[in-house]
Amino acid sequence: MDDSARTRNLRPRLVLASATMLFVELALIRWTGANIVHLSYFSNFILLGSFLGIGLGFLIPAGRGQWLTRWAPVPLAVLVVLVREFPVQVRQTSGEVIYFTAVKTTGLPQWVTLPILFGLVALIMTAIGKMTADLFRQLPSLDAYRYDLLGSLAGSLSFAALSWLRAPSVVWGAVAAVALLVLGGRHNTVRYAVPLAVVVAALTLESLASGISWSPYYKIELKRATSGSRDYKIAANGVPHQSIAPLKVLRRSDSPYEEPYRETPANPHRRVLVIGAGNGNDVAVALAHGAQRVDAVEIDPRLRQIGADLHPDRPYDDPRVHVHIDDGRAFLERTDARYDLVVLALPDSLTLVSGASNLRLESYLFTRQAFEAAHRHLAPGGAFAMYNYYRQNWLIDRYGSTLSTVFGHSPCITHYGGKKAAILVAGATPGDQRCATAWRPSGPVPAAATDDHPFPYLLHRTIPSLYLWVLGAILLVTVVSVRLTGVRVRRTVRYTDMFLLGAAFMLLETKNVIGFALYFGTTWLVNAIVFAGVMLAVLGAVETRRRMRRVNQSVLQLLLFATLAVSWLVPTHWVLGLPVAARLIAAIALAFAPIFCANLIFSDRLAAAPDPTAAFGANLLGALTGGTLEYLALVTGYQALLLVVAGLYAGACIAMRFTRHTRGPAEPVERLTVEPTARP
Repeated sequence: MDDSARTRNLRPRLVLASATMLFVELALIRWTGANIVHLSYFSNFILLGSFLGIGLGFLIPAGRGQWLTRWAPVPLAVLVVLVREFPVQVRQTSGEVIYFTAVKTTGLPQWVTLPILFGLVALIMTAIGKMTADLFRQLPSLDAYRYDLLGSLAGSLSFAALSWLRAPSVVWGAVAAVALLVLGGRHNTVRYAVPLAVVVAALTLESLASGISWSPYYKIELKRATSGSRDYKIAANGVPHQSIAPLKVLRRSDSPYEEPYRETPANPHRRVLVIGAGNGNDVAVALAHGAQRVDAVEIDPRLRQIGADLHPDRPYDDPRVHVHIDDGRAFLERTDARYDLVVLALPDSLTLVSGASNLRLESYLFTRQAFEAAHRHLAPGGAFAMYNYYRQNWLIDRYGSTLSTVFGHSPCITHYGGKKAAILVAGATPGDQRCATAWRPSGPVPAAATDDHPFPYLLHRTIPSLYLWVLGAILLVTVVSVRLTGVRVRRTVRYTDMFLLGAAFMLLETKNVIGFALYFGTTWLVNAIVFAGVMLAVLGAVETRRRMRRVNQSVLQLLLFATLAVSWLVPTHWVLGLPVAARLIAAIALAFAPIFCANLIFSDRLAAAPDPTAAFGANLLGALTGGTLEYLALVTGYQALLLVVAGLYAGACIAMRFTRHTRGPAEPVERLTVEPTARP
């Protein structure tokens, strides 16, 4: 076979390998979070494990580590069987941060559970990363990276499509199994078939279990509350989440569903907005009170479908009900409607926005700016209500204080089922509410959550000790792992600039995910679009670099810092105030211009590295470090991360001036090696 034919065969295999790598990464994040109680609160640890594995796969020299590719599916089978047959949990007790759950966990402590999971995920992704790297090396580097990016994009879009279709986990496993069998080749067919069959069989049993279904966010388990009853219990990711009950139960005197109406007797309740409509309980109560229109906003389409199919009062069949499958905050920012009553109906999610952040799905609903948006949408005489089992008095005080500031008076508060379960009702004016008890602080009141610091469940601006211990362990494992691949850590010191570039890029990518979540909602579709946008921006930088004969680093650096400065100076409320089309244009420009410039700088620097392996090792350490630096937002807020990004890039630019003498002759552009750390 001549070289051109061999190259033509390698390209589709590289696309498949890269697509498989990203597909498996996303599937592991979703599946482990769905099956390991509370891991959905720590899914970024799985992302970091995946990232470490991919990096190690690329770092292992050609001709070494072939046992990894021969036995690639084995650690995947071990992980699936371990989780399915020997359930593990991440314990969630903490005095520093609240986790919404009613589950009393058992099993190994988190300091044992998390390292085991991290190690298995890293081993799985190392094997697939090694397959991809072996194909990558056989093509001109820049050409290889183009197809690597196309594969990454295909893997991301494929998983997004399966999420949209609400495909069960067995479909994810079957897709991954077929791809791995193709990549393994004929000589590995039997060796691959056995562990992959185990994976598919275990996922088949899970998918066929009674009451199990999947949404884009959760594994949903539906059960009758009692045999033969019309009441149902809904669990999400193994945690009790919602219940379905008839009106006669929902309207009992001790029911939280009734309290907003009792405390606003002069309110006509003609037009009601329910955020977190779920299975329809609050919608049914609003209709029973004579609402002429109910806008029911629910982020999870599967929960809405369950309510439409099973709620005994059929609230979603009523023509007065208008369903919006959307993020509640995004709906508030887009709509021009005004309401007699706005209800935050138990919107406590059990997962993070993505594997790359600490933001939960509902975090932007509980900021001061979100309460201000709800206040703006109240009709004269209107009211706002929120209720939940809040677990800590300080969280009730945080919300009560924020509502007092926004509305100009104390809200009503009613406790039910214990002191830590409460309903807060705030009329547009004091005369629009009738309180048996007005909110008063029970102790020191924590500061309000804001759009810049959207962490309502975090007591103080601090990084919880659990996160610090685990992140420190991850960084230590990373250093040791890179050393074991044959890369001498001391030799990477001369690539300090590469380390800083990797850290800055990872942090910048995470900041963009958070920004789009605020501007357009915390939905799975927004996340998929952002990740695809990042890859397209990197691909655009690669294509631009291929067509440039010479690169002026000083000009590129000025452009990078100019784009970062604009992103820093433009306030988020200004972007939120734009019409949707203009907001999208502004968000794209602010997010992707720095990424484009940064990747031009990186590509040019790596092209001249005399030791690409050591350079890549430094970049890997930097990228993982950047992933951990996102936790600084718990202290500083997200906007300040741009200052950290700018500082890292400034350090990289300064370091480049001192490392120029270490460079060898510049390679031709077509032999350029481009950073896999740009992979979302």
